Amino acid sequence: MKRRLVLSRSLSLISVLFGAGAALIWMFWPQITGQIEPPVEAEAEAEDKLTLRAVTYAELDGWQSDDMRPAIRAFARSCKAMLRRDDERAVGPDDRMGTIGQWREVCETAVSIDVANLRKEDARTFFESGFRPYLSGNGDRPEGLFTGYYEPELQGQLTKGGAFQTPLYLKPDDMVSIDLGDFREELKGTKLVGRLSGKTVKPYFDRAAIDGGALSGRDLELVWVDDAVDAFFLQIQGSGRVVLPDDSVLRVGYAATNGHPYFAIGRELIARGILTRETVSLQSIQKWLQDNPDEADGVMNTNASYVFFQPLTVDPNDPEAGPLGSQGVPLEPGRSLAVDRRFHAMGVPVWVETRDPLNADRAFRRLMIAQDTGGAIRGPVRGDIFFGPGDDAALFAGHMNRQGQKYVLLPITIDPTRWNQS
Repeated sequence: MKRRLVLSRSLSLISVLFGAGAALIWMFWPQITGQIEPPVEAEAEAEDKLTLRAVTYAELDGWQSDDMRPAIRAFARSCKAMLRRDDERAVGPDDRMGTIGQWREVCETAVSIDVANLRKEDARTFFESGFRPYLSGNGDRPEGLFTGYYEPELQGQLTKGGAFQTPLYLKPDDMVSIDLGDFREELKGTKLVGRLSGKTVKPYFDRAAIDGGALSGRDLELVWVDDAVDAFFLQIQGSGRVVLPDDSVLRVGYAATNGHPYFAIGRELIARGILTRETVSLQSIQKWLQDNPDEADGVMNTNASYVFFQPLTVDPNDPEAGPLGSQGVPLEPGRSLAVDRRFHAMGVPVWVETRDPLNADRAFRRLMIAQDTGGAIRGPVRGDIFFGPGDDAALFAGHMNRQGQKYVLLPITIDPTRWNQS
């Protein structure tokens, strides 16, 4: 397997940037590991605000019936990352989520648990004895949108040839990332991505330019795949598996994005009258692109955002673990949740109550761990569920588009009410 070390440079610039405001927000693209084609939804409210209201476990529908052992396995992975940090460090952007020191005891316990020999009722007791639940809201609105994503599988080879004509690119070494939070507190968590042109920063090449050859001849091709539409959806998911001719598997994951705003091409197909709000899904979009190759490039290029990849190392002790989320730990199918990192901390348990993606009459209720984020995942009650690899996961992810509620679980050592969120 070929491997390269790609260097990235960062700048501390502000004089070359535009003034603060909406234009900066639309240029912002957080780090992602993926999400499905986001559904058409209303524009975000100007003043999103995470509210937390204390509840009891008796108020959580389905709490007593959920098998939380996979959630403990996922939580323990997050804890290993959290325990490497100093006790004084905040776990996330919101002081109400506490410090590493306040999470240390529950994390050390979770890491020590032998999940393979753990009883279902003992898993539930672990959370009930160490955490308190809080209903999340966006101001006075307790409901939000839940979607899904998965780990796709593509066919590829390490050299261009035959059917393998579409490259997956490594992160270019001329990209620069500017964290605006270093300069303005109200822009904390907001980044701009561009490239140096002399002494100025320009937007990085968009999708059309990259697909048109803007990066050709720079030895940035990680692998070549046989389907441009599959490559497009791999970028939306952010990670996946590429099966090579010798049947070995190259796992690839998110490395960077070109910084252009994400645009959901499902909106374009609805605007053209090709799909409707009722029929739009990952599967219907993918089928149309494959059935209409002459128009596919033009539609895909309406999404100027472009994702670069890196090879992922598989843990020999955990070969079935999912791809890495933005916390840097493997995702657990059905138990890892992507959230808006402006409001939520990575590693925090979250109880999700929504509806099944394939049957709106059936409840979907389970304990998950916030381990990922995404460009389309914006808002205090927004969530994107990782369904894992394979066709079934793709089916669930492609149809997941439900309203629901989520409850944040915080260690009993934390009292979020002591913080005045004005």
